[in-house]
Amino acid sequence: MSGIVEPTGTQAARQRPDGQAGRRLPEGHPERYGSVRHALLHAALEVFTERGYAEAGLAEIAARAGIPVGSLFQHYGGKRGLYLALWEEFREEQERRTAATLAGERGRGVDDPIALFVAGARAYLEGAWGNRRLGSLLLEDDGPAGFDALRRQWDRAWVRRNARLLEVDEKRRAGRVRVRVLTTVIGGAARELGDCADESEAREIVDEVCGILVHLTAPPG
Repeated sequence: MSGIVEPTGTQAARQRPDGQAGRRLPEGHPERYGSVRHALLHAALEVFTERGYAEAGLAEIAARAGIPVGSLFQHYGGKRGLYLALWEEFREEQERRTAATLAGERGRGVDDPIALFVAGARAYLEGAWGNRRLGSLLLEDDGPAGFDALRRQWDRAWVRRNARLLEVDEKRRAGRVRVRVLTTVIGGAARELGDCADESEAREIVDEVCGILVHLTAPPG
């Protein structure tokens, strides 16, 4: 599984939430580490969504979060760190959701690879709809330098996990291509979900895509 290293300065921020050496904030202070990070991420999502990554300003993000710009740098090192933290949050939540679904299915005695794959795909797509605002942002081409490479790295890891789930031999080119096509179908559907008008339309898309996956994974003949 790919991962992102937190920006430099995060450990220091954990020790000094206000960024001042030698000073500790009292318990319950509104600028405790967790609440500051949450406020900054929420504000960053709003500004990135409204203006795009390139046009988003750190001063506006900090102002919406009600936090000094200096604290933003202490926690995330800048705009790129905020964006990558949002991506990591989305990615980890999607992986938790699909893992929990697969564990539940196996707990019910489901062991068919195709059934498990489709159940995991459904969980992923439902998560994409539930967190569509962030998901849509991360699918745009307007991200920080180097983000496309990180996204491709995670995509490759996603394909490998799907291959294991489907019990496909990755050494065979045909097997790799098959899993990549299936994974691309799920990714494309996630993009479409970001433009859905309502939950009813989203459910229709999820059901349609799961039906397509069942058809594509069926043995030939």
